[in-house]
Amino acid sequence: MDFFREEHELFRQNIRRFVQEEIVPNVDEWETNGEIPRNLFRQMGELGFLGIEFDTEYGGSGADLWMSIVLAEEMAMCRAGGVAFSVVVHTDMSSPWLSNLGTTQQKKRFIPDIVQGTKVCALAITEPNVGSDMAAYQTTAQKDDSGWLINGTKTFITNGVYGDLYFVSARTNNTGPIHKQLSQFIVEKGTPGLTVSRKLDKTGMWSSDTAELVFQDVRVTSDNLIGEENKGFYQLAAGLQRERLLSAILSVSAASQALNDSVRYLNQRETFGDVLSKRQSLRHRVANLATELEAARQLNYSAASKLSLGKDCIKEVSMAKLFSTEAANRVAYEAVQFHGGYGYMRETPVERFSRDYRLWTIAAGTSEMMREIISKKILDEN
Repeated sequence: MDFFREEHELFRQNIRRFVQEEIVPNVDEWETNGEIPRNLFRQMGELGFLGIEFDTEYGGSGADLWMSIVLAEEMAMCRAGGVAFSVVVHTDMSSPWLSNLGTTQQKKRFIPDIVQGTKVCALAITEPNVGSDMAAYQTTAQKDDSGWLINGTKTFITNGVYGDLYFVSARTNNTGPIHKQLSQFIVEKGTPGLTVSRKLDKTGMWSSDTAELVFQDVRVTSDNLIGEENKGFYQLAAGLQRERLLSAILSVSAASQALNDSVRYLNQRETFGDVLSKRQSLRHRVANLATELEAARQLNYSAASKLSLGKDCIKEVSMAKLFSTEAANRVAYEAVQFHGGYGYMRETPVERFSRDYRLWTIAAGTSEMMREIISKKILDEN
C-alpha cells in the first residue's frame, strides 16, 4: 500500500534539498561543538518544517502524520543522528502533548514560538533511578493556592541544555491507584529553581545536547498543567506510541543510508584484483540487510497507519520499534565490518552511525521492554 500522496513527495523533495544544502555540510562542526545552532530551528520554522501537524490557527500546517514521517525520514539522512534526534524531539516527542491536550490559552501562548523555532522543546520524563516504570517516578508536584511546586531530578533529557520549554512528568497524588498519581506540566526555561546540573557526555548523538535537570521548589501556575490532573500516566502511555514509532522511522531511514554508503564502498574497494562487491559472502550479507530494512519499513508504515487512524496500536508500535532499532544495529555492525579499518575511523559516516543508533534499542523503551509489552498483548490479554 502506498501511504504517501503527491503532496508528501513534494514535501520530501523540499526537506531533502534543505538537509543536503543546510545540514550535511555542517554536521562535522556541530558534532565537534556538541550542539546544533539555534538558528537551524529558526530556519526550519520559517520554511514550515516544525509545525506540520499543528492547527493552522496557531501557525501550523494542519497536515497529517505521514508528513511528519517524511520529515523524520529525510532528517535521518543527514548522517548525524543527533541532529535528527534533536529536531524530532522538538516536533514529535514533546510538543504534540501540548497540541493534543493543551487548552486554547496554552496553545496560543506556546505553539507559535514552537512552530517558528524560536523556542526549543524538551521532554523531561526519565529520572536517575526510574526509566520505563512510569508509575515509580519520584519527582513531585504539590498543589497550593498559587499553583504547583515541583521538586525532583530528571536525566537523559534531549535538548535539555539549550531547551526553552520542558514537558515534565511529576507525581501529584500519593493515594489511590498508582496509575492515577501522575500529571504533566510545561516549565519554561529561566523559571526560578530550575537548573541544568550538568551536560551529559555520550557515546554518540554528539550534536544532540543531553542534560540532567534539577527542580528545586520550581513554582508554576495552574495554567501550566497539561491535560487532566492525575491522568498523566495515561497521557504518557498514549504519547509514547508516537515517540517509539518515530524512533523506528529514524532508525530504518538512517540504516538505509548507512547500507547505501556501504554498497558504494563495496563497489569501489578492490582486494585481490577485484572489487569487494563481487565477493559472494558480502553480497549475501547485503541482501539480508536490505531485506530486513524493507520488512522493518513496512512494519513501521503498518503501525503508523493504525496510529494515524486513532486505533489501538501498542502491540504494532512496540513490534516496529523492536524490529527496526535492532535491525539498524545489525546494519551498523555489518557496515563497519564492510569498511574494514576505515569503518573504525571517525572520518567515515558509518562509524558515527554505529555510535549514534546504538541509542535507539535503549531510548523510548528498551528492546527488553518492547518484548515484554508484545508478549503481554499476545499471551496475557487473550
